[in-house]
Amino acid sequence: MSRIKKQKTKRKIVQALATLVTNGHLSGFITGQIYSGPLKRFCIPGMNCYSCPGALGACPIGSLQAVLGARHPKFAFYVLGYLSLIGVLVGRFICGWLCPFGLVQELIHKIPIKKITVPEKADRWLRKLKYLFLAVFVILLPVILRDEFGISAPYFCKWLCPVGMLDGGIPLLILNKAMRPAAHFLYAWKLVILLVFIGLSLIINRPFCKYMCPLGAFYGLFHRFSFMQLECDKVTCIECGACAKVCGMQVDPTKTPSSAECIRCGECVSACPVNALSLTFLGRKKEETVEEVKA
Repeated sequence: MSRIKKQKTKRKIVQALATLVTNGHLSGFITGQIYSGPLKRFCIPGMNCYSCPGALGACPIGSLQAVLGARHPKFAFYVLGYLSLIGVLVGRFICGWLCPFGLVQELIHKIPIKKITVPEKADRWLRKLKYLFLAVFVILLPVILRDEFGISAPYFCKWLCPVGMLDGGIPLLILNKAMRPAAHFLYAWKLVILLVFIGLSLIINRPFCKYMCPLGAFYGLFHRFSFMQLECDKVTCIECGACAKVCGMQVDPTKTPSSAECIRCGECVSACPVNALSLTFLGRKKEETVEEVKA
């Protein structure tokens, strides 16, 4: 097995295990009851809906909106501190290795159908949208728009997030007949959004991560100074383009190794024929033997 195939297999195993661990309330998928035990007080690192019947933890984006939109809003010290710590430590490594919805998109993208490449200029502007979603729907609207009781809705979760529909909306409606009459416009709207991203995932790798995910946008803010870095040895690099070719996020690691779009999947490192790329943590990297590089 080639290095790149080994890397892909290892990452898929870790992604699958992370999905199982964060959705370990298996009885919820039978009873349709959402877990509400003590673990729900803590955020998981990736996008996973609080309302998923199997979810053991809280979604960080949902938690941030809940704090900001409360009747007596407080500064979200815990959530922002938690997300900032992850960002400083590993950046978007969470997106590449631990996010359940990232895994879903990648598996859909494996379906053999003709893929497309979004034109570079359009792609560059579209990627800025996730920062707009983070600023407007996750932060500003919950703070500004409130009902007569002084409470704000979780606007991103309620109106836009396809993860909530996949993880929570569909399973809960299937398992709870009493909820089905309440599924009207909002449910249909969220279902359309989910179907759009499923369709896009067939032809574009990780479209939600690239263009919409506010969590990925937040983690990406820390990439230039996070402890985990992707580094390129310009002396060793032969500029063959192998790394850029395998990158599902369309990043050229030889030019922008600290790009906020990089999810630290490590596939470019495995694809490099001369071992010019490396993932480091606090400047330290795993040394590979010549035999490993040639394998």
